[in-house]
Amino acid sequence: MNLEDLSELLDKILSKCTVCPHKCKVNRKKGERGFCDAGYKPVVSSAMPHHGEEPPISGNRGSGTIFFTYCNMKCVYCQNYQISQEHEGRKVSTQDIADIMLKLQAEGCHNINFVSPTIWIPQIVEALSIAKKNGLTIPTVFNTGGYDNPQLIKMLNSVVDIYMPDARYSSSDAAEKYSGIKNYVRYNRQSLKEMYSQVGGLKLDSNGIAIKGLLVRLLVMPDNIGGIRETLDFIKNELSTDVYLSIMAQYHPAYKARNYPELHRKITAGEYLEIVKYAEKIGFNFGWTQEYISLNSNKDLFMPDFKDKDVFKYNKKHTE
Repeated sequence: MNLEDLSELLDKILSKCTVCPHKCKVNRKKGERGFCDAGYKPVVSSAMPHHGEEPPISGNRGSGTIFFTYCNMKCVYCQNYQISQEHEGRKVSTQDIADIMLKLQAEGCHNINFVSPTIWIPQIVEALSIAKKNGLTIPTVFNTGGYDNPQLIKMLNSVVDIYMPDARYSSSDAAEKYSGIKNYVRYNRQSLKEMYSQVGGLKLDSNGIAIKGLLVRLLVMPDNIGGIRETLDFIKNELSTDVYLSIMAQYHPAYKARNYPELHRKITAGEYLEIVKYAEKIGFNFGWTQEYISLNSNKDLFMPDFKDKDVFKYNKKHTE
């Protein structure tokens, strides 16, 4: 199926929306809103060459990142809460999104990185159809919180080049408590299997830049609330130890985390290293870790402020 036909099929789904596991069945085309509160017309907060992603994603020219507004998760600790929960952003057309992609490609970005794309899949595919007709050739990155509908992921076969999902929880009870969502583990793991079946492990070009594959992000939280060890066991047993991992130490008690004492602190070096060592112990050899000490000493550089023209402070350091 070509992109134009797929776009039309996906657009019909929005009349009774089931693009994500909530399956709210609202008619977004007529302005009805479900759990995510998103309407029909896409909303974008910002777009830029992003230098703070994993090395094969950002490279030396940046990842062409488009931050979408709204989200199908309500994480109480979300560092992107200004756009995910407070809905900072502007309505755009699919032509606008296509133009943004082409502009980012012209600026030399290595890829087009869709952040929080799940609820906007139909609109993104339509925009991709337009952009590819007008010369878009760089890889696409599906940068998701991991609460995806596996049936929709299956429809993206040959559309997405690089999947970069979170595997945030190994307990659906924890996911419901801290992110307001049901059956996260089932949907997340089914989606990871589908992603891996489509693109396999991460493949890099001769310059170390990702061109295709799966990269799984694991956010270390206080007291390992997310249950990463169990997630690593799943990836090993159901996918492969060749899967590239990004084990992240950047947890910051943002948004409503202060209302949850167990979340209202940064992680310790011990908590982080415990996960890294476990991953190594069970055979994972590919991926990236964050240097805990340097990350904390520069903690503000990669904390976003979507109300500022320079979303990330590292951009200001580059321009000053």
